[in-house]
This record gives sequence, C-alpha cells and structure tokens, in this order.
Amino acid sequence: MIKKRLFSLAVIVICLSIAGAGTLAYFSDRTVAHNVITSGNIKIDLLETKADGSTFENVIGVMPGTSVEKVVQVKNIGDNDAWIRVRVDKELTKANGQAGDADLLGINFDSRNWIAQDGYYYYDKTLKSGDVTEPLFESVQFNASMGNDYQNSTAQVYVFAQATQTANNGEAVLEANGWPED
Repeated sequence: MIKKRLFSLAVIVICLSIAGAGTLAYFSDRTVAHNVITSGNIKIDLLETKADGSTFENVIGVMPGTSVEKVVQVKNIGDNDAWIRVRVDKELTKANGQAGDADLLGINFDSRNWIAQDGYYYYDKTLKSGDVTEPLFESVQFNASMGNDYQNSTAQVYVFAQATQTANNGEAVLEANGWPED
C-alpha cells in the first residue's frame, strides 16, 4: 500500500511538473530594439576675400610701401559649435629663386578677438554653426625698405585653419583639446 501511495504521488508530481513546464512557456517574451545614434560634426571653411567681400585673387605689380587687401576669416559650416585656431606662414622669394626676408611682409593681426600663442591665433569666442569669425587680419603690407633686389619677387601668405568641438572641451579656447595634427 505504501508503494501504491508513493507511485501515485510520483505520478501526480510528474503530471504537475509537465503541466507547469507547459504553462511557463506562455509567460516568456522577446523583443528587439533598433536605435540609430549619429555623432555630430565639426567642419569649417577658410574665407579669403577683399574688403568688399569679393574673392581674393593673386595680385601682380605690388610696390614697396603699399599693402594688399586680404581679409581672412573662418566660417563654421558644420552642425556643432567649434573652437577655432589659425596659423599663418609667410614666404618671400626673390626673382633669382633665393629666399628673401619674410619679415618685410607685415600683417596686422586682430588682438581683440584673437589670442596669439604657440604659433597659432586662437579665436576667443565659440564659433556657432553658420557663423563667421571676426577677421584675423585684413591686409598684407610690403615694407618701404624693400630694395631693387626684391623686384619681381614673389610673396606667399599661407593660412591654415583648424577647429575642434566646444562640447565637453573646456570653458575657453586655450583649454580645448583634440586639435588636428599639422
């Protein structure tokens, strides 16, 4: 009799286990979420114009003691705010191909809106998307002391602009990290 009861109890436990396992299948669920997260971008354009806004083009026939209009600005064409820095290199080559004294080329940099440090000029404000900086400079002056050995010389002013994000990147331009490599 005890064997019959144990057998009956075992059969009941097995039936309950099977019924419970079948019931648990109805309580499961599955779902998948597909999310797209796109990062922002930083993109700038270097603007070199004349004072009237027309495009700067090569100039021929410049005489000592005169200046050439060349307005240099940076425009933020990206979607996010940016910190801006610019490097300017000057080169003066004599007609015979020898290097001239590039210090005979003068540039009056704007020190109210730009900070000179480590060979760069840093724009002192956040440049919002679509905005343009104040001009870094507006002309290049040719020193009046340039003598005959500078006739038919060639002056080059190279301008390199860089940008990095402002978001989570310092409270001021000189604190910013992530500048592109030269």
